[in-house]
Amino acid sequence: MTITGKSFREDINGLRAWAVLAVILYHFGITGLSGGFIGVDVFFVISGFLMTGIIVSGLETSAKQGGARPAFSLVGFYLSRARRIIPALLFLASVLMIAGWFFLSDLEYKELGTHIISALGFFSNIKLWREVGYFDAASHEKLLLHTWSLSVEWQFYLILPLVLIAIWRIRPGRVSLTATLALGLLLSLLLSIFVSPVESTFAFYLLPTRAWEMLAGGLVYLLANPLRLSARTQIALETGGFSLIIAAILLFDASSNWPGWRALVPVMGTLLVLIAARQGSPWTGSRIAQWLGDCSYSLYLWHWPFAVALSYLHLQDHAGAIILGLALTLVCGWLSYRLVETPARTTLTRMPQWAGAGALLAAICVVALPSLLVRLQQGIPGRLPAQISAVFNEAENKNPRIKECLAFSLPVPECTYGGDKLGVIVIGDSHAGAMIRSVEKALPDRALNVLDWTLASCPTILGIKKAGERDYRCDEFLTQAVNKQKSLPGDVPMLIINRSAAYISGPNEPDRTDEAKVPLFYIGSPQQSRTRELFQAMRDGMIEAACEFAKTRPVYMVRPTPELKIDVPKTMGRALMLGRPAEVSISLKEYRQRNAFVFETQDMAAERCGVKILDPIPYLCSDSRCRGDVGGQPIYFDDDHLSERGGSLLIPMFRKVFEDTSRPNEAIARQGLTEAKEKQASSSP
Repeated sequence: MTITGKSFREDINGLRAWAVLAVILYHFGITGLSGGFIGVDVFFVISGFLMTGIIVSGLETSAKQGGARPAFSLVGFYLSRARRIIPALLFLASVLMIAGWFFLSDLEYKELGTHIISALGFFSNIKLWREVGYFDAASHEKLLLHTWSLSVEWQFYLILPLVLIAIWRIRPGRVSLTATLALGLLLSLLLSIFVSPVESTFAFYLLPTRAWEMLAGGLVYLLANPLRLSARTQIALETGGFSLIIAAILLFDASSNWPGWRALVPVMGTLLVLIAARQGSPWTGSRIAQWLGDCSYSLYLWHWPFAVALSYLHLQDHAGAIILGLALTLVCGWLSYRLVETPARTTLTRMPQWAGAGALLAAICVVALPSLLVRLQQGIPGRLPAQISAVFNEAENKNPRIKECLAFSLPVPECTYGGDKLGVIVIGDSHAGAMIRSVEKALPDRALNVLDWTLASCPTILGIKKAGERDYRCDEFLTQAVNKQKSLPGDVPMLIINRSAAYISGPNEPDRTDEAKVPLFYIGSPQQSRTRELFQAMRDGMIEAACEFAKTRPVYMVRPTPELKIDVPKTMGRALMLGRPAEVSISLKEYRQRNAFVFETQDMAAERCGVKILDPIPYLCSDSRCRGDVGGQPIYFDDDHLSERGGSLLIPMFRKVFEDTSRPNEAIARQGLTEAKEKQASSSP
């Protein structure tokens, strides 16, 4: 048979089942399925195949009919896609808006409203790409994160028919269409391979680096349509295709640069299954596979909010909760398919085009306008009890100038806080940016100011590089800072503040375990593991940077802030909503173990060139634990950055800097050496 020999392809429907099941199980953290995200790539190939088929068959039929009414309507094509996608998406968005009123903080509710608008406008992939940043909410907490793939597909749907129609008018026939799709595929694939290692977020979310997957499906429709395959060949192709898909699910993980060349594996697998066109296959023809395929779109829509809910409740590792989440996904997905998706599509199809379009537009407005109101009203404050809102709102209690003054690329803004006379220089990453107003409040004279030299994700380690980022210019910034500070008064002290352990040992948040496997930061050449040589290079770079500054001025290295691994305001606020204990903390022992290498390195710098050590632990930790709150109010605005409330606890520590500056540098160096040795003896884990 040919690959378009039936109006309904059971194999494609069953292939959808594999794709959606892979994505769902991956997002629920099922062990062994680390590459389940490739299900989206399978969907992309299927979409390209089917959409190209609809358009090309319509163009060919129109050509055969001569002057008769065209068999392909551009408006009809767009409306058909809208009838398929929008109703179930609107229903999900409505349910989330209602639930969010009761369970989301102001900031989260505002974000939900924003994401509903971007999802309904089919630009959520662009929105999510632009949101990726230092202080952005974690991806696993965005209720409509998964709609990025719908936006990519919709953007493809908008462009593909326009291109094919234009080419057809210039040169009718499959040869010209095939050449066009092949050229587009090649360019998109090369872009994906080139961009994925250096701009991974761009490559993951945006159409230019994803289009080749859908174009591959389109090419298979054009090239393989005339094929008639024997049953043995069909079995071989299908088995080979599913072998590639399964291999991708088992062997790839979130640390893989994606899509890039690796995505060729599931894409090729999907193409082989499409070419095989085997009906009644045990791979795809079972009743379960067909049921999952029928419901695949609604299942995809509903699974992610339930996965987010498990994370919200810190139940993502609880087996019973995972089973319940999977069960609810199946039930809600089926209900959405039976009660929303199918009836809406049927009803809208029967209506005149103008009426169907008007009904869809009206329904979109009914959901989008309240979402816009939620966004404009900052999440509608006052929905939650005052105590809970106060806890959640600590997430916004951060340095009000951090977006202005914390650089993400060169040049650094060099903001000043305070008066007109230079009083202290603060250099470091976003942890320094979070604490800088506390340094300002510690200044002994209002005429003095704090000079802000902060660059996001840039530890004060000379020679530091970051894998996958061509524009990472931290070392260039540090070299500039070393030279620039030589022209500033030598009696002005410098504070070095960083989240050092994250660069040396990797992140410790539970949702970033994949990032921790392979070193993201390195000196010299990229590393696949954290070797002794890498640790030594990091140590040398940290000491060298501190000692270069210490040649000119008093230098203070601040011990790292305790990292609590989970978002403190969100965790405490949600606990209060559920009537649970609202404490977030880690043990002092865990903190010391995590930062032991950093402590030793700072102490070596103190011994080598007289830098002094400032220790925040007496102000942030008790005898045994480091807490995320004081008096029931968070002191962090996320899992590791101190809020303004938390930073204020360190004002007495920073005052010590200015008490020291009245003494000669030699005395500071001698005291730094003595205190460093005492600290090393007392804080060794």
